[in-house]
Amino acid sequence: MNDMEIKEFQQAEAQEVKEGVHGYSSETNWVKPENPITLERLEWFKDQKLALMMHWGPYSQIEVESWILSDEDGDWARKDVDWTSDYEEMKREYFGLNRTFNPFRFQPELWAEIAAEGGFKYLIFTTKHHDGFCMWDTHTTNYRITGSETPFHAHRYADVCKHVFDAFRSKGLAIATYFSKADWQSPYYWAQGMERGRDTWRGPSYSPEEYPWLWEQFVDFTHEQIMELMTRYGRIDILWLDAGWVKDGDLVKQDIRLGEVVERARQTQPWLLSADRTVGGPYENYVTPEQTIPQRPLNVPWESCITIGTQWAFKYDDQYKSGRELVRILMEVVSKGGNLALNVGPQPDGRLPAGAIKSIKELGAWMKVYGEAVYGTRVCRPYFAGSCAFTSKGNTVYCTYLYESADEAVSKVVHIPYQEPVSGIELVGSDALLQVERTPEGISITLPNCELNGQAPIAHVFRMQKGEEAK
Repeated sequence: MNDMEIKEFQQAEAQEVKEGVHGYSSETNWVKPENPITLERLEWFKDQKLALMMHWGPYSQIEVESWILSDEDGDWARKDVDWTSDYEEMKREYFGLNRTFNPFRFQPELWAEIAAEGGFKYLIFTTKHHDGFCMWDTHTTNYRITGSETPFHAHRYADVCKHVFDAFRSKGLAIATYFSKADWQSPYYWAQGMERGRDTWRGPSYSPEEYPWLWEQFVDFTHEQIMELMTRYGRIDILWLDAGWVKDGDLVKQDIRLGEVVERARQTQPWLLSADRTVGGPYENYVTPEQTIPQRPLNVPWESCITIGTQWAFKYDDQYKSGRELVRILMEVVSKGGNLALNVGPQPDGRLPAGAIKSIKELGAWMKVYGEAVYGTRVCRPYFAGSCAFTSKGNTVYCTYLYESADEAVSKVVHIPYQEPVSGIELVGSDALLQVERTPEGISITLPNCELNGQAPIAHVFRMQKGEEAK
């Protein structure tokens, strides 16, 4: 590949991943699975609505993720690298973080309890980020949580993935394994002495077409790691694949023969969903907007991954979204037909940040009362309109009327832009009778006096039954 072709490819990749935030696949690139089990599992997936995502690894010690290793992405990824201007030394320091990563306060059972209290239905856990550090007891590399250089390797919870997965399953949560298809520590991907020299980018340091024997070693390495996770760690519901630039196509062809390993995994885990992010095709069973919510409902299964704080990895002075903010985000996502994956980065000592726990518990308290308007629902016009998020379940339509802040004035009369006939309306969480009036714009509901006292709630949720209205 000549310099011009490399530049063109890098520009195309920069559009796919801008400052670490991935775009998401078009609906037109989604391929409906032919396997009836996969179709059934997609309906299961659409029922779940809420996932807890976790980015955790040695990088939690320095508050920045592995993107700082990529020279191509240094202009944005290294803005918080304030301890050196020697980036080759920085890379060596980064890859040496395994030697100081010792999360001795890690309590997987407590994590799982907090997740269950928060109303989460499945976990997305980073088994391996782009830096190649493995959070399970892999046999493919010593760059792992159970490796001899990592001080945590002798701890009773050293095989982090095993203990996290077991703890969360015991609380009824499903498991998704986040796995980066790129591996910047692997000598089969960032191979030393190749044409790119020390000028790293997010792709391989060589052309797979020019060095097919080396690329095959990387493919075998990747397949073996995935199959370890799929065969040694119990039931896995979703294989959540990051590094969308690792694919067959474009100017740098990086075909890891994903279909081959997914189908192998499905021999053991026939229910497995595959989320091959930003790639499209038969193994991106659902699409994954990142740090954003689509402007309109999508006609394919989807899941927005959004941070509870401001970044994916743990940050000491991070600011966490309130329970009120999380409910608003959740209801916009769900009303447009998606799931929401909320990310928290655990601390380097193994604890969850107190600010994140507070927000999760606020969300969970709300979901305990109003979860019926979320779980198992499907889209309903007018979806997300003004302060209203609409969802449906059978002949029941829910309108979640959201308040921006506790200081917002609660009006005696609430206006809902719903035009379809309804036979009855109830206020979820209350036995009070409601006065209802049909208007040209929709429905006006007079709230009982007890709802007008004190601060504004996060939301009022109305349960409406479809049917002929009384004359």
